[in-house]
Amino acid sequence: MSGGPLDGIRVLEVAMYGFVPSAGAVLADWGADVVKVEHAVNGDPQRGLRQTGAFKVEGDPNPNIEHANRGKRSIGLDMARDEGREVLYELTRRSDVFLTSFLPSARRKFAIDVADIRAVNPRIVYARGSGLGPRGREADKGGYDMTAFWARAGTAASLTPAGVEGMIPPPGPAYGDTISGTNLAGGIAAALLKRERTGEAPVVDVSLLGSGVWALGHGIALSLHLDKPMVAPPLGAHGSPTNPLSGLYRTSDDRYLAFVMMQPGKFWADVCRHVDRPELAEDPRFATGADIAAHTEEAVKILREVIATRTLAEWSERFATLAGPWAPVQDSLQVGSDAQVRANEYLVRAGELELAANPVQFDVTAPQPGPAPEFAAQTEEILLELGLDWERILALKTAGAVS
Repeated sequence: MSGGPLDGIRVLEVAMYGFVPSAGAVLADWGADVVKVEHAVNGDPQRGLRQTGAFKVEGDPNPNIEHANRGKRSIGLDMARDEGREVLYELTRRSDVFLTSFLPSARRKFAIDVADIRAVNPRIVYARGSGLGPRGREADKGGYDMTAFWARAGTAASLTPAGVEGMIPPPGPAYGDTISGTNLAGGIAAALLKRERTGEAPVVDVSLLGSGVWALGHGIALSLHLDKPMVAPPLGAHGSPTNPLSGLYRTSDDRYLAFVMMQPGKFWADVCRHVDRPELAEDPRFATGADIAAHTEEAVKILREVIATRTLAEWSERFATLAGPWAPVQDSLQVGSDAQVRANEYLVRAGELELAANPVQFDVTAPQPGPAPEFAAQTEEILLELGLDWERILALKTAGAVS
């Protein structure tokens, strides 16, 4: 994004898969120059991910790699070779941020841990994303969003109703990865601000586990306070035993809409008008918020019958003027045609694909990301920027240090 708030900031990304690279993607959206270091032969293993559940991608571009790598440049580098590591250190000298997903043992093996990188560039912000955090006996264990974010941090169990075998899985690929990556990008931005103000460059840590705990933080706090876990409601339940305007209703085309009006007394009359039952606003059973709560079961029965008479599209048009909060229950394809999503440019074009924009906008302007780089596509360009001549570049290629 030209002219973004991080314009002029250089980020060196030594990371794989979805989590930490998605942080790099956000930083690139915000204007940073992000150089992605990939294995000189194999590249980021995410490039080989062509099957995600029911989705199979044939050919390029591949959304699995594009989502978390838009707007970057790629260099193929073998950090296990001395020559490759020297190139990495030269990139480090020119960078403001070192961003990595490597575990402690791998960071030590490749001499890219905090002390190694700070010895090369003392002012660099060192940012690491992990599965389970930087401390504790499991700090050297890896993790994916399914394990650390979804299952271990409580969301899966909180969503899975009693009697359902197994657990409700994440709603899509890299779900926790993307959320955690945005957290990491925010932490890096704050660290850059501290460096600007004090000259001190902090070490930034974000984990999938920590992000999962934060995402469920309200529920976890309630659980700890009341000493009981959150329990998912049974499937098919309305949603609230004391509020007919907080729950799900099925439409005539077997779709759903969700009411979330926390003050039913305030919105009841307006809902009655919008469903062509204005007389219900005068019904003594529903005269006050307390009356509505006491007669929730009757109100739900009435609203279910009424809302089942029209399609979701018809209700969506009719409820455009509804005062209280509500939403159509949309699938991932329908989100793409949502007028409000489009009006705010929450989907943006990056090369041949439309991708979800990172959720932060500056000056009411959507980011304009470029496509993800092909593997090692900018290797020569980046090496030339470091001041290497073609003779040296060819020697590095011959030695297998770069792609």
